[in-house]
Amino acid sequence: MKRLFGTDGVRGVANAELTVELAVGLGRAGALVLGERAEGPIVVGRDTRLSGPMLEAALVAGIASVGRDAVSIGIVPTPAVPCVVKSEGAAAGVMISASHNPIADNGIKFFGADGFKLPDELEDTIEALLSSETLPRPVGTSLGSARMAQNFARHYYRELETGAPDLTGLNIVVDAAFGAAYAIVPYVLRKLGASVTELHCENDGARINVNCGATDLRSLQETVRVKADSGTQGVIGVAFDGDADRALFVDETGKAITGDHVLFALASSLKAAGQLAGDTVVATVMSNFGLERALAGQGIRLVRTPVGDRYVLERMRADRYTLGGEQSGHVIDFRYNTTGDGPRTAITLLGIVAASGASLHELVANVVELPQILLNVRAANAEVLSEPSIADEIARAQREMESWGRLMIRPSGTEPLIRVMAEGSDGPRTEQIALRIASRIESELARRGSAPPEGGLTFPPNGGDHRGVFRRA
Repeated sequence: MKRLFGTDGVRGVANAELTVELAVGLGRAGALVLGERAEGPIVVGRDTRLSGPMLEAALVAGIASVGRDAVSIGIVPTPAVPCVVKSEGAAAGVMISASHNPIADNGIKFFGADGFKLPDELEDTIEALLSSETLPRPVGTSLGSARMAQNFARHYYRELETGAPDLTGLNIVVDAAFGAAYAIVPYVLRKLGASVTELHCENDGARINVNCGATDLRSLQETVRVKADSGTQGVIGVAFDGDADRALFVDETGKAITGDHVLFALASSLKAAGQLAGDTVVATVMSNFGLERALAGQGIRLVRTPVGDRYVLERMRADRYTLGGEQSGHVIDFRYNTTGDGPRTAITLLGIVAASGASLHELVANVVELPQILLNVRAANAEVLSEPSIADEIARAQREMESWGRLMIRPSGTEPLIRVMAEGSDGPRTEQIALRIASRIESELARRGSAPPEGGLTFPPNGGDHRGVFRRA
Protein backbone atom coordinates (compact mmCIF):
# COMPACT_ATOMS: atom_id res chain seq x y z
CA MET A 1 0.00 0.00 0.00
CA LYS A 2 1.27 3.47 -0.89
CA ARG A 3 2.52 5.50 2.06
CA LEU A 4 0.27 8.45 2.97
CA PHE A 5 3.16 10.78 3.77
CA GLY A 6 5.29 11.81 0.82
CA THR A 7 8.67 13.55 0.86
CA ASP A 8 7.05 16.72 2.21
CA GLY A 9 3.99 15.78 4.26
CA VAL A 10 0.55 14.69 3.06
CA ARG A 11 -0.60 16.26 -0.22
CA GLY A 12 -3.53 15.88 -2.55
CA VAL A 13 -6.44 17.65 -4.19
CA ALA A 14 -8.21 19.48 -1.37
CA ASN A 15 -11.68 18.15 -0.55
CA ALA A 16 -11.19 15.18 -2.89
CA GLU A 17 -8.00 13.43 -1.74
CA LEU A 18 -7.03 15.65 1.17
CA THR A 19 -10.48 15.69 2.75
CA VAL A 20 -11.84 17.38 5.84
CA GLU A 21 -12.16 13.95 7.44
CA LEU A 22 -8.50 13.19 6.74
CA ALA A 23 -7.45 16.58 8.15
CA VAL A 24 -9.40 15.89 11.35
CA GLY A 25 -7.76 12.48 11.60
CA LEU A 26 -4.28 13.90 11.05
CA GLY A 27 -4.97 16.53 13.69
CA ARG A 28 -6.07 13.88 16.19
CA ALA A 29 -3.29 11.39 15.51
CA GLY A 30 -0.58 14.02 15.10
CA ALA A 31 -1.53 15.83 18.31
CA LEU A 32 -1.53 12.59 20.27
CA VAL A 33 1.85 11.38 18.97
CA LEU A 34 3.64 14.72 19.19
CA GLY A 35 1.89 15.79 22.41
CA GLU A 36 3.34 12.77 24.16
CA ARG A 37 6.85 13.97 23.34
CA ALA A 38 6.62 17.62 24.42
CA GLU A 39 4.49 20.07 26.38
CA GLY A 40 2.87 23.18 24.99
CA PRO A 41 0.36 23.98 22.24
CA ILE A 42 0.50 22.98 18.59
CA VAL A 43 1.15 25.89 16.22
CA VAL A 44 -0.77 25.95 12.92
CA GLY A 45 0.06 28.12 9.89
CA ARG A 46 -1.19 28.16 6.29
CA ASP A 47 -0.63 29.75 2.91
CA THR A 48 -3.21 31.68 0.88
CA ARG A 49 -4.96 28.74 -0.81
CA LEU A 50 -8.75 28.86 -0.89
CA SER A 51 -8.92 25.49 0.84
CA GLY A 52 -6.64 26.63 3.66
CA PRO A 53 -9.28 27.90 6.13
CA MET A 54 -11.39 24.78 5.62
CA LEU A 55 -8.51 22.41 6.30
CA GLU A 56 -7.25 24.57 9.16
CA ALA A 57 -10.64 24.37 10.89
CA ALA A 58 -10.69 20.59 10.47
CA LEU A 59 -7.11 20.13 11.63
CA VAL A 60 -7.58 22.37 14.69
CA ALA A 61 -10.79 20.54 15.57
CA GLY A 62 -8.89 17.26 15.48
CA ILE A 63 -6.13 18.64 17.71
CA ALA A 64 -8.58 20.00 20.30
CA SER A 65 -10.64 16.80 20.25
CA VAL A 66 -7.79 14.81 21.85
CA GLY A 67 -7.25 17.43 24.54
CA ARG A 68 -4.38 19.44 23.01
CA ASP A 69 -4.33 23.22 22.53
CA ALA A 70 -4.00 24.65 19.03
CA VAL A 71 -2.73 28.13 18.18
CA SER A 72 -3.36 29.39 14.65
CA ILE A 73 -0.92 32.02 13.41
CA GLY A 74 -2.61 32.77 10.08
CA ILE A 75 -0.93 33.15 6.69
CA VAL A 76 2.81 32.76 7.10
CA PRO A 77 5.72 31.27 5.14
CA THR A 78 6.40 27.64 6.05
CA PRO A 79 9.69 28.50 7.83
CA ALA A 80 7.78 30.77 10.22
CA VAL A 81 6.09 27.74 11.78
CA PRO A 82 9.23 26.01 13.15
CA CYS A 83 10.60 29.41 14.15
CA VAL A 84 7.49 30.10 16.26
CA VAL A 85 7.47 26.55 17.64
CA LYS A 86 10.99 26.95 19.01
CA SER A 87 10.50 30.52 20.23
CA GLU A 88 7.27 29.74 22.09
CA GLY A 89 8.29 26.31 23.38
CA ALA A 90 5.39 24.67 21.54
CA ALA A 91 4.94 20.91 21.32
CA ALA A 92 4.79 20.87 17.52
CA GLY A 93 3.90 22.83 14.42
CA VAL A 94 1.76 22.17 11.36
CA MET A 95 1.86 23.98 8.03
CA ILE A 96 -1.09 23.74 5.64
CA SER A 97 0.29 24.21 2.15
CA ALA A 98 1.04 22.38 -1.06
CA SER A 99 4.05 24.60 -1.73
CA HIS A 100 4.58 24.91 -5.51
CA ASN A 101 1.67 22.61 -6.45
CA PRO A 102 -1.41 23.83 -8.38
CA ILE A 103 -4.27 25.77 -6.78
CA ALA A 104 -6.54 22.77 -6.21
CA ASP A 105 -3.92 20.92 -4.17
CA ASN A 106 -3.14 21.39 -0.51
CA GLY A 107 -0.99 19.65 2.05
CA ILE A 108 -0.31 19.12 5.73
CA LYS A 109 3.22 18.82 7.12
CA PHE A 110 4.31 18.51 10.73
CA PHE A 111 7.28 19.90 12.63
CA GLY A 112 8.51 18.60 15.98
CA ALA A 113 9.27 20.66 19.08
CA ASP A 114 12.85 21.02 17.82
CA GLY A 115 11.63 22.74 14.65
CA PHE A 116 12.60 19.90 12.33
CA LYS A 117 10.30 17.95 10.02
CA LEU A 118 9.34 14.55 11.36
CA PRO A 119 11.38 11.42 10.63
CA ASP A 120 9.68 8.62 8.68
CA GLU A 121 9.04 6.52 11.76
CA LEU A 122 7.01 9.26 13.48
CA GLU A 123 5.01 9.91 10.31
CA ASP A 124 4.33 6.18 10.09
CA THR A 125 3.12 6.16 13.70
CA ILE A 126 0.72 9.01 12.94
CA GLU A 127 -0.52 7.26 9.81
CA ALA A 128 -1.10 4.00 11.71
CA LEU A 129 -3.25 5.80 14.30
CA LEU A 130 -5.60 7.25 11.67
CA SER A 131 -7.68 4.08 11.68
CA SER A 132 -7.50 3.56 15.43
CA GLU A 133 -10.72 3.55 17.46
CA THR A 134 -8.84 3.99 20.75
CA LEU A 135 -7.81 7.64 20.50
CA PRO A 136 -8.99 9.65 23.52
CA ARG A 137 -12.19 11.71 23.43
CA PRO A 138 -12.04 13.99 26.46
CA VAL A 139 -15.03 16.10 27.46
CA GLY A 140 -15.72 19.22 29.49
CA THR A 141 -12.65 21.09 30.69
CA SER A 142 -10.36 18.35 29.35
CA LEU A 143 -10.96 19.47 25.77
CA GLY A 144 -8.17 21.36 24.07
CA SER A 145 -8.53 25.06 23.26
CA ALA A 146 -8.29 26.72 19.85
CA ARG A 147 -7.22 30.35 19.44
CA MET A 148 -5.69 32.79 17.00
CA ALA A 149 -2.36 34.45 17.78
CA GLN A 150 -1.12 36.25 14.69
CA ASN A 151 1.30 38.28 16.82
CA PHE A 152 3.43 35.13 17.14
CA ALA A 153 4.76 35.90 13.66
CA ARG A 154 6.92 38.54 15.34
CA HIS A 155 9.41 35.78 16.14
CA TYR A 156 9.93 35.17 12.43
CA TYR A 157 10.28 38.88 11.67
CA ARG A 158 13.04 39.05 14.27
CA GLU A 159 14.79 36.03 12.80
CA LEU A 160 14.75 37.61 9.34
CA GLU A 161 16.31 40.79 10.72
CA THR A 162 19.17 38.89 12.37
CA GLY A 163 22.42 40.47 11.27
CA ALA A 164 20.47 43.43 9.83
CA PRO A 165 22.28 43.62 6.47
CA ASP A 166 22.15 47.08 4.91
CA LEU A 167 20.36 46.70 1.58
CA THR A 168 20.42 50.40 0.73
CA GLY A 169 20.97 50.92 -2.98
CA LEU A 170 19.36 47.66 -4.05
CA ASN A 171 16.17 47.73 -6.09
CA ILE A 172 14.37 44.46 -5.50
CA VAL A 173 11.43 43.13 -7.51
CA VAL A 174 9.54 40.67 -5.30
CA ASP A 175 7.30 38.05 -6.91
CA ALA A 176 5.38 36.40 -4.06
CA ALA A 177 3.31 34.10 -6.33
CA PHE A 178 0.12 35.33 -4.61
CA GLY A 179 1.28 33.19 -1.69
CA ALA A 180 2.53 33.29 1.86
CA ALA A 181 5.37 35.78 1.25
CA TYR A 182 3.05 38.48 -0.09
CA ALA A 183 3.26 40.81 2.93
CA ILE A 184 6.25 39.80 5.03
CA VAL A 185 9.00 39.95 2.41
CA PRO A 186 8.32 43.45 0.99
CA TYR A 187 7.99 44.77 4.56
CA VAL A 188 11.28 43.31 5.81
CA LEU A 189 13.25 44.25 2.69
CA ARG A 190 12.08 47.85 2.95
CA LYS A 191 12.96 47.89 6.63
CA LEU A 192 16.50 46.79 5.70
CA GLY A 193 16.84 49.71 3.28
CA ALA A 194 15.99 48.22 -0.12
CA SER A 195 13.64 49.78 -2.65
CA VAL A 196 10.93 47.23 -3.44
CA THR A 197 8.66 46.71 -6.42
CA GLU A 198 5.83 44.28 -5.65
CA LEU A 199 4.78 41.70 -8.22
CA HIS A 200 1.96 39.24 -7.44
CA CYS A 201 2.15 40.35 -3.79
CA GLU A 202 -1.51 39.90 -2.96
CA ASN A 203 -3.39 37.49 -0.74
CA ASP A 204 -5.07 35.65 -3.60
CA GLY A 205 -5.38 31.90 -3.23
CA ALA A 206 -7.28 31.72 -6.51
CA ARG A 207 -4.06 32.62 -8.36
CA ILE A 208 -1.34 31.09 -6.19
CA ASN A 209 1.57 29.83 -8.35
CA VAL A 210 -0.32 30.61 -11.59
CA ASN A 211 2.17 31.87 -14.22
CA CYS A 212 4.24 33.50 -11.52
CA GLY A 213 6.60 32.94 -8.63
CA ALA A 214 9.38 30.37 -8.45
CA THR A 215 7.55 27.99 -10.81
CA ASP A 216 7.40 30.52 -13.66
CA LEU A 217 9.97 33.32 -13.71
CA ARG A 218 8.95 34.91 -17.02
CA SER A 219 7.00 37.88 -15.70
CA LEU A 220 9.70 38.57 -13.10
CA GLN A 221 12.42 38.40 -15.76
CA GLU A 222 10.52 40.84 -17.96
CA THR A 223 9.98 43.28 -15.09
CA VAL A 224 13.67 43.16 -14.13
CA ARG A 225 14.77 43.69 -17.74
CA VAL A 226 12.49 46.71 -18.16
CA LYS A 227 13.81 48.30 -14.97
CA ALA A 228 17.44 47.60 -15.87
CA ASP A 229 16.95 48.95 -19.39
CA SER A 230 15.43 52.14 -17.96
CA GLY A 231 18.61 52.80 -15.99
CA THR A 232 17.60 51.52 -12.57
CA GLN A 233 20.74 50.47 -10.69
CA GLY A 234 21.09 47.45 -8.43
CA VAL A 235 17.97 45.74 -9.73
CA ILE A 236 17.47 42.10 -8.70
CA GLY A 237 14.39 39.90 -8.87
CA VAL A 238 13.41 37.32 -6.24
CA ALA A 239 10.58 34.83 -6.64
CA PHE A 240 8.97 32.58 -4.04
CA ASP A 241 6.69 29.58 -4.30
CA GLY A 242 3.30 29.40 -2.59
CA ASP A 243 4.59 28.74 0.92
CA ALA A 244 7.89 30.61 0.49
CA ASP A 245 10.17 27.78 1.58
CA ARG A 246 12.10 28.26 -1.67
CA ALA A 247 13.44 31.29 -3.51
CA LEU A 248 14.85 31.78 -6.99
CA PHE A 249 16.40 34.94 -8.37
CA VAL A 250 16.79 36.96 -11.55
CA ASP A 251 19.96 38.99 -12.07
CA GLU A 252 20.22 42.41 -13.69
CA THR A 253 20.55 40.84 -17.15
CA GLY A 254 17.27 38.96 -16.74
CA LYS A 255 19.01 35.61 -16.29
CA ALA A 256 17.46 33.05 -13.94
CA ILE A 257 19.58 32.30 -10.87
CA THR A 258 18.91 28.81 -9.54
CA GLY A 259 19.39 27.25 -6.14
CA ASP A 260 22.77 25.96 -7.37
CA HIS A 261 23.96 29.53 -7.93
CA VAL A 262 22.65 30.59 -4.54
CA LEU A 263 24.42 27.72 -2.77
CA PHE A 264 27.68 28.75 -4.46
CA ALA A 265 27.36 32.39 -3.38
CA LEU A 266 26.43 31.54 0.20
CA ALA A 267 29.06 28.82 0.53
CA SER A 268 31.81 31.08 -0.84
CA SER A 269 30.87 33.81 1.63
CA LEU A 270 30.76 31.39 4.57
CA LYS A 271 34.09 29.81 3.58
CA ALA A 272 35.75 33.22 3.41
CA ALA A 273 34.44 33.97 6.92
CA GLY A 274 35.58 30.59 8.25
CA GLN A 275 31.98 29.60 9.03
CA LEU A 276 31.38 26.76 6.56
CA ALA A 277 31.42 23.57 8.60
CA GLY A 278 33.75 20.97 7.07
CA ASP A 279 34.15 23.24 4.02
CA THR A 280 31.22 21.23 2.67
CA VAL A 281 27.86 21.92 1.03
CA VAL A 282 25.06 19.34 0.85
CA ALA A 283 22.92 19.20 -2.30
CA THR A 284 20.94 16.56 -4.18
CA VAL A 285 21.77 14.46 -7.20
CA MET A 286 19.82 16.98 -9.29
CA SER A 287 22.33 19.79 -8.75
CA ASN A 288 24.26 20.63 -11.88
CA PHE A 289 27.86 19.46 -12.20
CA GLY A 290 28.72 23.10 -12.80
CA LEU A 291 28.04 23.76 -9.12
CA GLU A 292 30.34 20.94 -8.03
CA ARG A 293 33.11 22.25 -10.27
CA ALA A 294 32.70 25.87 -9.09
CA LEU A 295 32.72 24.87 -5.41
CA ALA A 296 35.84 22.76 -5.92
CA GLY A 297 37.55 25.86 -7.27
CA GLN A 298 36.90 27.49 -3.89
CA GLY A 299 38.17 24.47 -1.95
CA ILE A 300 34.62 23.41 -1.05
CA ARG A 301 33.35 19.84 -1.23
CA LEU A 302 29.86 18.96 -2.52
CA VAL A 303 28.05 16.03 -0.89
CA ARG A 304 25.00 14.72 -2.77
CA THR A 305 21.82 13.12 -1.43
CA PRO A 306 18.62 11.72 -2.97
CA VAL A 307 16.11 14.30 -4.20
CA GLY A 308 14.13 16.03 -1.44
CA ASP A 309 15.05 18.68 1.10
CA ARG A 310 14.41 16.19 3.91
CA TYR A 311 17.35 14.09 2.70
CA VAL A 312 19.56 17.16 2.51
CA LEU A 313 18.48 18.01 6.04
CA GLU A 314 19.19 14.50 7.34
CA ARG A 315 22.73 14.55 5.95
CA MET A 316 23.37 18.03 7.34
CA ARG A 317 22.25 16.97 10.80
CA ALA A 318 24.13 13.68 10.72
CA ASP A 319 27.46 15.25 9.73
CA ARG A 320 26.95 18.69 11.35
CA TYR A 321 27.14 20.68 8.12
CA THR A 322 26.00 24.32 7.96
CA LEU A 323 24.59 24.76 4.48
CA GLY A 324 22.61 22.67 2.04
CA GLY A 325 19.83 22.90 -0.47
CA GLU A 326 18.27 22.03 -3.78
CA GLN A 327 18.52 23.36 -7.30
CA SER A 328 14.82 24.29 -7.03
CA GLY A 329 15.60 27.01 -4.48
CA HIS A 330 15.20 25.24 -1.13
CA VAL A 331 18.16 26.43 0.93
CA ILE A 332 18.77 25.30 4.51
CA ASP A 333 21.11 27.46 6.56
CA PHE A 334 21.44 26.16 10.11
CA ARG A 335 22.63 29.54 11.32
CA TYR A 336 19.04 30.74 11.06
CA ASN A 337 16.43 28.01 10.64
CA THR A 338 15.72 24.28 10.52
CA THR A 339 14.06 24.07 7.12
CA GLY A 340 14.04 25.63 3.66
CA ASP A 341 13.55 29.36 4.18
CA GLY A 342 12.99 31.50 1.07
CA PRO A 343 12.80 34.91 2.77
CA ARG A 344 15.92 34.22 4.84
CA THR A 345 17.76 33.02 1.73
CA ALA A 346 16.81 36.22 -0.09
CA ILE A 347 18.00 38.47 2.73
CA THR A 348 21.27 36.58 3.12
CA LEU A 349 22.07 36.60 -0.61
CA LEU A 350 21.05 40.24 -1.05
CA GLY A 351 23.20 41.14 1.94
CA ILE A 352 26.21 39.49 0.27
CA VAL A 353 25.52 41.41 -2.95
CA ALA A 354 25.23 44.72 -1.08
CA ALA A 355 28.36 44.16 1.02
CA SER A 356 30.52 42.95 -1.88
CA GLY A 357 29.70 45.76 -4.26
CA ALA A 358 29.49 43.16 -7.04
CA SER A 359 26.40 42.51 -9.11
CA LEU A 360 24.48 39.27 -8.63
CA HIS A 361 25.55 38.25 -12.13
CA GLU A 362 29.22 38.69 -11.20
CA LEU A 363 28.79 36.96 -7.84
CA VAL A 364 27.69 33.65 -9.38
CA ALA A 365 29.63 33.81 -12.67
CA ASN A 366 31.88 30.89 -11.65
CA VAL A 367 28.94 28.49 -11.86
CA VAL A 368 29.06 27.41 -15.50
CA GLU A 369 26.26 24.91 -15.90
CA LEU A 370 26.31 21.88 -18.15
CA PRO A 371 23.26 21.65 -20.44
CA GLN A 372 20.49 20.05 -18.40
CA ILE A 373 16.90 19.29 -19.24
CA LEU A 374 14.12 18.16 -16.95
CA LEU A 375 10.94 16.69 -18.43
CA ASN A 376 7.84 15.81 -16.42
CA VAL A 377 5.53 13.01 -17.50
CA ARG A 378 2.16 13.03 -15.75
CA ALA A 379 1.50 9.61 -14.23
CA ALA A 380 -0.56 8.44 -11.27
CA ASN A 381 2.26 6.11 -10.19
CA ALA A 382 5.68 4.91 -11.27
CA GLU A 383 4.77 1.30 -12.10
CA VAL A 384 5.32 2.03 -15.78
CA LEU A 385 9.07 2.26 -15.10
CA SER A 386 9.16 -1.50 -14.42
CA GLU A 387 8.00 -2.22 -17.98
CA PRO A 388 10.91 -4.13 -19.65
CA SER A 389 10.87 -1.99 -22.79
CA ILE A 390 11.14 1.19 -20.67
CA ALA A 391 13.92 -0.28 -18.54
CA ASP A 392 15.80 -1.31 -21.68
CA GLU A 393 15.43 2.18 -23.18
CA ILE A 394 16.76 3.78 -20.00
CA ALA A 395 19.71 1.37 -19.84
CA ARG A 396 20.56 2.08 -23.49
CA ALA A 397 20.50 5.84 -22.86
CA GLN A 398 22.72 5.49 -19.80
CA ARG A 399 25.28 3.56 -21.81
CA GLU A 400 25.11 6.19 -24.53
CA MET A 401 25.84 9.01 -22.05
CA GLU A 402 28.37 7.13 -19.95
CA SER A 403 31.43 9.17 -20.96
CA TRP A 404 29.89 12.62 -21.22
CA GLY A 405 26.71 12.93 -19.15
CA ARG A 406 24.24 11.44 -16.73
CA LEU A 407 20.58 10.46 -16.64
CA MET A 408 18.06 10.25 -13.82
CA ILE A 409 14.47 8.99 -13.94
CA ARG A 410 12.40 9.10 -10.74
CA PRO A 411 8.85 9.56 -9.49
CA SER A 412 8.13 12.93 -7.86
CA GLY A 413 7.58 12.83 -4.13
CA THR A 414 5.11 15.72 -4.20
CA GLU A 415 3.16 15.48 -7.48
CA PRO A 416 1.80 12.72 -9.78
CA LEU A 417 4.79 13.00 -12.10
CA ILE A 418 7.69 10.96 -13.38
CA ARG A 419 10.71 13.23 -13.76
CA VAL A 420 13.27 12.64 -16.49
CA MET A 421 16.51 14.56 -16.05
CA ALA A 422 19.43 14.46 -18.50
CA GLU A 423 22.64 16.43 -18.15
CA GLY A 424 25.68 16.38 -20.40
CA SER A 425 28.37 18.27 -22.25
CA ASP A 426 26.54 17.79 -25.58
CA GLY A 427 23.39 19.92 -25.31
CA PRO A 428 21.48 18.73 -28.40
CA ARG A 429 22.14 15.06 -27.67
CA THR A 430 21.19 15.58 -24.01
CA GLU A 431 17.83 17.04 -24.99
CA GLN A 432 17.25 14.38 -27.64
CA ILE A 433 17.83 11.55 -25.16
CA ALA A 434 15.59 13.10 -22.51
CA LEU A 435 12.79 13.61 -25.02
CA ARG A 436 13.18 10.07 -26.32
CA ILE A 437 12.80 8.51 -22.88
CA ALA A 438 9.97 10.81 -21.77
CA SER A 439 8.07 10.14 -24.98
CA ARG A 440 8.59 6.41 -24.55
CA ILE A 441 7.16 6.55 -21.02
CA GLU A 442 4.24 8.65 -22.24
CA SER A 443 3.51 6.17 -25.05
CA GLU A 444 3.51 3.26 -22.63
CA LEU A 445 1.11 5.12 -20.34
CA ALA A 446 -1.19 5.75 -23.30
CA ARG A 447 -1.01 2.06 -24.28
CA ARG A 448 -2.07 1.13 -20.76
CA GLY A 449 -4.88 3.66 -20.85
CA SER A 450 -3.49 5.44 -17.79
CA ALA A 451 -2.40 8.74 -19.30
CA PRO A 452 -4.45 11.73 -18.02
CA PRO A 453 -6.89 13.36 -20.47
CA GLU A 454 -4.87 16.57 -20.76
CA GLY A 455 -1.69 14.79 -21.84
CA GLY A 456 1.43 14.39 -19.85
CA LEU A 457 4.76 15.73 -21.09
CA THR A 458 5.90 19.10 -19.77
CA PHE A 459 9.17 20.96 -19.93
CA PRO A 460 10.54 24.42 -19.15
CA PRO A 461 10.86 27.67 -20.99
CA ASN A 462 11.75 30.28 -18.28
CA GLY A 463 14.64 31.57 -20.33
CA GLY A 464 16.41 28.24 -20.05
CA ASP A 465 15.37 27.62 -16.45
CA HIS A 466 14.35 23.99 -16.29
CA ARG A 467 11.69 24.42 -13.60
CA GLY A 468 9.17 26.14 -15.83
CA VAL A 469 6.31 24.33 -17.51
CA PHE A 470 5.58 24.04 -21.22
CA ARG A 471 2.93 21.59 -22.37
CA ARG A 472 3.67 19.71 -25.57
CA ALA A 473 0.89 19.83 -28.14
